[in-house]
Amino acid sequence: MKHFENYLRFLIIVCFSLFYSCQSEINEQQYSTQETITKSSPLTSYLQRAAMVKTVEDNVIDQSSYCTIKFPYNITVNDVIIAINSAADYQKVFDNINANSNDNDVVKIGFPATMIYYNYTEKIIENQSEFDSLLAYWNAEPDLLSKINCLNINYPITINIYNNLNQIASSVPVTNDKLFFEFINNLNDSQFIALSYPISIVGSNNSTTIIENNSQFENAIKFAIDNCPNNSNTSLDFVQTITSNPWKVSYFFQDSDKTLNYNAFTFTFNTNYTVVAIKSGISYNGTWSSKINNGVREFEMKFESTLLKELDEGWKVFEFNNSQLRFRQSDDNTDNDYLYFEKK
Repeated sequence: MKHFENYLRFLIIVCFSLFYSCQSEINEQQYSTQETITKSSPLTSYLQRAAMVKTVEDNVIDQSSYCTIKFPYNITVNDVIIAINSAADYQKVFDNINANSNDNDVVKIGFPATMIYYNYTEKIIENQSEFDSLLAYWNAEPDLLSKINCLNINYPITINIYNNLNQIASSVPVTNDKLFFEFINNLNDSQFIALSYPISIVGSNNSTTIIENNSQFENAIKFAIDNCPNNSNTSLDFVQTITSNPWKVSYFFQDSDKTLNYNAFTFTFNTNYTVVAIKSGISYNGTWSSKINNGVREFEMKFESTLLKELDEGWKVFEFNNSQLRFRQSDDNTDNDYLYFEKK
């Protein structure tokens, strides 16, 4: 009997060990197949911009891509009062404007009206003077990175939050853009999260795409930035933009965040395709080049000093404007490097 009890105790220990081992293996596998990101990860900021308030649909009324007017409200177009109760009523505005080519097409908002900013903040605007001040405020920030349009997430989605043991500590369901935006906005700098794939998105042509990993999501965002008319900066010339101002590195990620190694440099890109990086009064010389390859703008720097050799990659332009340049590099479509400049 005692021998049987010892044998039974042995079996229990073995089973418990096997269970713990399998559980650890599941946790490890679950973590390794999920692609974790943090609040400072590039994809996180792009996802938050995709989840911003849709602000461009009523630009014919409010003249701003950084805010929209909360329903319901009234406007006057060419002395005709139009009630705006939903996005479908914007067509009435276009129809009135296009009805006659000989009028001035004056659009007047019926105040007070509630403005919803791109970040879901709401503010009551009492009169035209307050509204003009608001437009002046947004016009003073022409290069603010705004909502990424033509990419709609099919909710619900699930976000996994990891603990310091690289295991899922909790899972959060997200059911709409506002909750997704606020979730990202409230992230702590030390938190690691992962999207639970697959995730379904809808593009500008109403086609549905199934996203399986972070890299695919980033590529879909890049496609939306380049191909959605509401996102494009077709009026900007890259060479003219990069040579117009000195720049500093605002973010550099190559296997790890190395921004602090380079953000004290000032980079000047010259029209003769030379580049000078200056730090503490010391100049480092190099060259730069840019070309279009299969519809993608490529960018490359080469420095004489080994101090800046890490930047000597073949970068692809992700997006740019007059105050920011964003580059990405990917060899295997999973591990991406990033180089961001901002105007000095």
